[in-house]
Amino acid sequence: MQAGRGTSLNPPPAPEVAPQRPRRLLTLAAVTVVVLGCDLASKLWAVASLQGEPSITVIPGVLDLTFLRNPGAAFGMGTGYTAVLSIVAAGIAVAVASMAHKVRDRTWAVAFGLLLAGALGNLVDRVFRQPGFMRGHVVDFLELPNWPVFNIADVAISAAAVLVVVQSLRGVTLDGTRERARPADERTSQ
Repeated sequence: MQAGRGTSLNPPPAPEVAPQRPRRLLTLAAVTVVVLGCDLASKLWAVASLQGEPSITVIPGVLDLTFLRNPGAAFGMGTGYTAVLSIVAAGIAVAVASMAHKVRDRTWAVAFGLLLAGALGNLVDRVFRQPGFMRGHVVDFLELPNWPVFNIADVAISAAAVLVVVQSLRGVTLDGTRERARPADERTSQ
């Protein structure tokens, strides 16, 4: 029965609600803490167990553990620019932290957590490891065939980049909504 003249029998549709922010911040924080902890612990282990030792084959033809102190960035680039790389990593950490309150999508939260953990993991090495403050070399120890030696922080940064590309291609914004396709005339006028 109608409640009154002209009113609908059906309730109005519920508005589309984005996931709650605190849960996504918790996801971002948890990913950051777990991955950063694994990265730092694995580097401590590598320094204690692998430094000065020959490579250890874990899976023949697939994975070796090879200790290396990297004075630059990924793939041997940026040697001699440790201070600049430290500032860039700190900037990434600040940017992620400042944007974290906008994240309401789980995948974006995981991506930001991975990026933050990777940036902080390598930043800790650059700031505190030998040969000195803000000149430290990053500890790398994972080696695949035909690939530079890397660490867990590098894996986290790479995985974050993949997730960012996937979310961007899917049109998913930080708040979990999808970007609407623009009309054809709007796309061609730009």
